[in-house]
Amino acid sequence: MRKTSFLPAILVLFLVSPGWAETFSGKVVAVTDGDTIKVMNHGQAERVRLQGIDCPEKYQAFGKKAKQFTAGMVISKEVTVVAQKKDRYGRTLGYVILPDGRNLNRELVQAGYACRYRQFSSDSSLGELATEARAARRGLWRDPQPVPPWNFRKK
Repeated sequence: MRKTSFLPAILVLFLVSPGWAETFSGKVVAVTDGDTIKVMNHGQAERVRLQGIDCPEKYQAFGKKAKQFTAGMVISKEVTVVAQKKDRYGRTLGYVILPDGRNLNRELVQAGYACRYRQFSSDSSLGELATEARAARRGLWRDPQPVPPWNFRKK
């Protein structure tokens, strides 16, 4: 049995939450894709886009695997969302803390199913996790010519 600590979750709350950030907990009712989920908040399903990362698109290599990985981690589970702000599509941008205290954003990068989205992240630890995943050829890094999702979208 894996021993877990809630210390990482508490640290995330303090390190990534400006004074105005909202934190809420709710059941995950849907997974749209690897980096977007729906979490119940005040009786409504709120779209949450994972802050600082970018998963492969649905029709991109490893897009379906990223969605499956996310679903396996969160579907029907109670998670905590550390909301940072709303994006231009009205989604809540934030960090998702799993029931065992792990950070979903980081888990996706570490498993190789997401890239650090440098344009929207100042979290250098995500870059370190991405470098490790690439070196270990995990997830999308198994592809001989991996394409970051933002480049895939430009095509």
